[in-house]
Amino acid sequence: MRFPEFTEEWESVLLEDVAEFQKKRISSDLLNNSNYISTENILQNFGGVQNSISIPANTNVIEYQRGDVLLSNIRPYLKKVWLSDRHGGCSADVFVLRGNQCERRFLYYVIASDRFINFVMSGAKGVKMPRGDKSQMEKFTFFIPTNVEQKKIAMFLSMLDERIRLQNKIIEKLETLIKGIRNNIISKIKGDCITLQDIADIYQPQTIASTDLTEDGYLVYGANGIIGKYRSFNHEKEQICITCRGNTCGTVNFTEPKSWITGNAMVINTDNYAKNVNKRYLFHYLSSINFNSIISGSGQPQIVRQPLAKLKLILPVLIIQNRIAECLDAMFAKMKNEQSFLQILQIQKSCLLSQMFI
Repeated sequence: MRFPEFTEEWESVLLEDVAEFQKKRISSDLLNNSNYISTENILQNFGGVQNSISIPANTNVIEYQRGDVLLSNIRPYLKKVWLSDRHGGCSADVFVLRGNQCERRFLYYVIASDRFINFVMSGAKGVKMPRGDKSQMEKFTFFIPTNVEQKKIAMFLSMLDERIRLQNKIIEKLETLIKGIRNNIISKIKGDCITLQDIADIYQPQTIASTDLTEDGYLVYGANGIIGKYRSFNHEKEQICITCRGNTCGTVNFTEPKSWITGNAMVINTDNYAKNVNKRYLFHYLSSINFNSIISGSGQPQIVRQPLAKLKLILPVLIIQNRIAECLDAMFAKMKNEQSFLQILQIQKSCLLSQMFI
């Protein structure tokens, strides 16, 4: 797939024919923290870079320039790729690639393609922490058009990336707005003071191993929200569940109907209390709570049933619960629409890359 005004054949090249890995080392004394890059602060899935990190003391770093492509050379983080917008230095776990016969932004999109990432993963070396092999990368074969067409392709994909970044900002601001409104509403609620066990059955379901997950089937909810699919379900109705193990301990999710909830989440089942409790109201209420006071364990944070069951909350009459749930659900529907649109943009980009860099 290409722009209609171009008809010239694309040329087959090796990566080493059009770009080279940089090896020049500079002293960390010449840098400030914002110009130091490591695997830690390159965002996954080509999301750019995050806040600066401290430069390790007494260490030399590899120099990069504006327009260089930086990529993590550690296998679990191979989708950490950044087109640099500044001059600086990076750690040894980051490769610096500079185009010499290839438009810099076009080169970035070649490196960001699934075909390149899969190629690097196939040759990664090491057991505990496999690393990309520079020699193998240099032999990566792909096709390039003329410089004029390269620039037009790169400009088009850059515009799509900018729209994705804007969509992420829209979602972030909407999340902040919803959180603020929800907390404000919940803080002003008046009603009966009860404990969670008064209005819900609280339990941990059966856990299934990650090896039991399937490509198709019913959604599975675990410590990180949706973690995959399974051939069966253990809850026919939608449920509130709270992550009860790991770093995401205290995260509240609302499951889809016919889902499997694992033992890494605590189910807050109000089905037997439907006459007095709006499930969506309780979901919003629990989402506004900080569970730190009932999280135990240091190496492996966890929430156990007893303190969660005794958690105190305010329950207004059902008609008020319904109104609050309806109001907050409308905002969540808006959020879901924005997230769905972001997914469409990301799929569109992935499809374009797969058709351009076959």
